[in-house]
Amino acid sequence: MAEFSVILVEDSLSLGALYSEYLCSEGGDVTLVHLGEDALNEINRQPPDLLVLDIKLPDMSGMDILAQVQKTHPDITVIMVTAHGTVDIAVDAMRSGAFDFLMKPFDSKRLAITVRNALKQRQLVKLVDSYEKSLPKTNYQGFIGESLAMQTVYKTIDCVANSKASVFISGESGTGKEVCAQAIHQAGPRNQKPFIALNCASIPKDLIESQIFGHTKGAFTGAVNQRDGAATQADGGTLFLDELCEMELELQSKLLRFIQTGVFRRVGGSRDEKVDVRFVSATNKDPWEQVVKGEFREDLYYRLHVIPVELPPLRERGKDVQLIAKKLLIQYTKEESKSFKGFSKQAENALQQYNWPGNVRQLQNVIRQIVVLNDAQLVEYDMLPVQVLKALPSVNTQSSKTGAEINQLNTADIMTHLPSQADNVPQQAQFEDASPVAVDDGPIEALWKTEKRTIEHAIDMCEGNIPKAAAMLDISPSTIYRKKQSWDDMEPQT
Repeated sequence: MAEFSVILVEDSLSLGALYSEYLCSEGGDVTLVHLGEDALNEINRQPPDLLVLDIKLPDMSGMDILAQVQKTHPDITVIMVTAHGTVDIAVDAMRSGAFDFLMKPFDSKRLAITVRNALKQRQLVKLVDSYEKSLPKTNYQGFIGESLAMQTVYKTIDCVANSKASVFISGESGTGKEVCAQAIHQAGPRNQKPFIALNCASIPKDLIESQIFGHTKGAFTGAVNQRDGAATQADGGTLFLDELCEMELELQSKLLRFIQTGVFRRVGGSRDEKVDVRFVSATNKDPWEQVVKGEFREDLYYRLHVIPVELPPLRERGKDVQLIAKKLLIQYTKEESKSFKGFSKQAENALQQYNWPGNVRQLQNVIRQIVVLNDAQLVEYDMLPVQVLKALPSVNTQSSKTGAEINQLNTADIMTHLPSQADNVPQQAQFEDASPVAVDDGPIEALWKTEKRTIEHAIDMCEGNIPKAAAMLDISPSTIYRKKQSWDDMEPQT
């Protein structure tokens, strides 16, 4: 049997020696202690796999020790032992988290069975935990999404949460930068302390220093009382500075000193104050580009940009669009007392194909608008806002043309852009041996099929290199990936 570690708490010297022998015969690495205080010290020094704990001890109750262990080391398996047991005590012990309850006297066989069962349970729990950790997370600290891009974000948050290092979050507007900052705070040891968010773009420039550091009474016109700033409010917790690149250079130098030392001075104040704050910053701009332009201090960049976290735009998150939309539909349907249950297939496809320039924030707005203005069991295609419908490809706009005319028009229109963004390759050489996409005089074909055939042809001509094919087609690689995902949904309907 594989060796396991066990702390045996037994005040009787003779019984302690006997039980130690039993446990050693089962493969246990036994540490014998006689007092409750010694047991707690040993547990804190080196937590064991098993704790065999007598209820009656000279210095404290075994039940009190069990309660403490459940708070500080809940993964330790506890077996309670007593010579004065009753059914009530046994029930209390099991409710408090003990794995089993043994009545003295007991022989080696009884203890061996209990220990083996306890070890099997530990093994099963580890297997389940390992399996659950291997599964994609759909919900995580306020985020919704199971795409690979979001799994990477979740893993990064898990890695940085317990660190004191500064985190810099970047991403387009509406991707959830404040949600990410709160997730870092909640997943870390500061989660019982304040999380203070400050949007540097929404505060007047002449007030932002006071908002961060606070001010004294009479520091400026209107300062009738002393006021704590975000730095003081976030003491012990996390200070989130959103849209940091909007901060003026003069204030950036004061912020740099604060980050380096934890020391600041209120506006109008004459003494320094010190706090313990973890910094998380965010921007929807490229911070290094702002440094190059001279609009953001390079030394402040290196202080804050220790651990970068990049949030992907919604258009690159695949089926996350549907997950988020369904979650929002349930939430808003309940709030507005409507009867929506889900989306029609056509509406789902439309949401998936739309580019979402405003990201999750725009999706929230769209779903709220649909719920408020309509009431039905399903969200239908024509319930989508006009700005979404206008941006979607239409299969009926040229219905008066023949199928061959449509195919020729679309193919020719797209193919004219093929040489436009070649990666340092002569235009004539790009498709020197390429033949035009074949079209025939068949029935009218859905536009997405023509587009699919043209894009796949470009990928084939570029030997599977999607970024190169995207450049030739004058579109972004993410557009190709997004369309390939939407085709998987469209195919079964053909």
